[in-house]
Amino acid sequence: MSGHVPVPPLTRVLDALGVAERDIASRATPTGGTYNTVTRVTLTDGRDWVVKTPPPHSAALRYERDLLVNEVAFYTAAAQSGGAAVPRVVRSEPDPASPTGAYLVMTARPGRPWHEAGGAPGADDEPRLRAELGEAVGRLHSVTGPAGFGYPAEPFGPLAATWRAAFTAMTEAVLADAETYRARLPYPVGHIRTVLADAAHVLDDVTRPALVHFDLWPGNLLVTGDPGARTIGGIIDGERMFWGDPVADFVSLALFADIERDGDFLDGYARSTGGAVEFTDSLRTRYALYRSYLYLIMLVETVPRAVGPEAAEETWESVAPHLVDALDAVRRSGTTGVSGRTGAGSGG
Repeated sequence: MSGHVPVPPLTRVLDALGVAERDIASRATPTGGTYNTVTRVTLTDGRDWVVKTPPPHSAALRYERDLLVNEVAFYTAAAQSGGAAVPRVVRSEPDPASPTGAYLVMTARPGRPWHEAGGAPGADDEPRLRAELGEAVGRLHSVTGPAGFGYPAEPFGPLAATWRAAFTAMTEAVLADAETYRARLPYPVGHIRTVLADAAHVLDDVTRPALVHFDLWPGNLLVTGDPGARTIGGIIDGERMFWGDPVADFVSLALFADIERDGDFLDGYARSTGGAVEFTDSLRTRYALYRSYLYLIMLVETVPRAVGPEAAEETWESVAPHLVDALDAVRRSGTTGVSGRTGAGSGG
């Protein structure tokens, strides 16, 4: 038996960057949910990095393969928007078979997750922060991707020529995962597939592949500053990005609520994009499709992640009713033949 001790992934990455143990002032593991292994490394020369490496396990949803490829694409593209709140890529290696393994090193952003920020917020913090967030997201959505739609990473292959083709492949993948893992859903997979397909024509209203983060929950939004004077410090964890309809980002921005009621966010978004979002029938149908997609992911992923019976039941109770509502909204629109190229993300 060999006495060889495997070198931890973080050590291999830092060695590749020429960082020795004596160069490290501190290292810490951020709290909060994340798919990859994350370590914040502060160097003695003042550089502050976040290092990500993929998990060693293989049980995952289809779209979660090679997520670091997506995240590098997001930060690289986001730099074009001129926003200062997004990390900068220091170095990355997408190939898991490389000597270091796959990794991403990026600059750290200041602040704490929005929902963990300590101290009582000032009276003007929340409306002002929502408006500031709207402006930042609007700038991200101004970035147009390469000639195609969908996830940059495998297993989806080359970007699709149309948003309908890309989104159909995305939803089909999570439905296939539901069948593979025998996930608990409120309707049979075949019924859900039919409901989504009947409304898919509305996706043809999207003709510009915009930069979409698709995971803008408070844990991925860093807030910095004292109560009453807080500001957005960072928009992080872009690993679930895709090129598609910017309306898709409205789902995680108002996860179990309705983005139409978030006037502060929408005001900031309108200032950034140069025009108010028009909540047309087309946009609302697409919004319901994207809600359905995200809620499906949230339910199906509990199986490969082995979250345990209690956590799985909590997810079911919080997510399943919203999936039913979203699918009902899709079904109603699918029977009315909604279309019309208006609203955010249409032809731009």
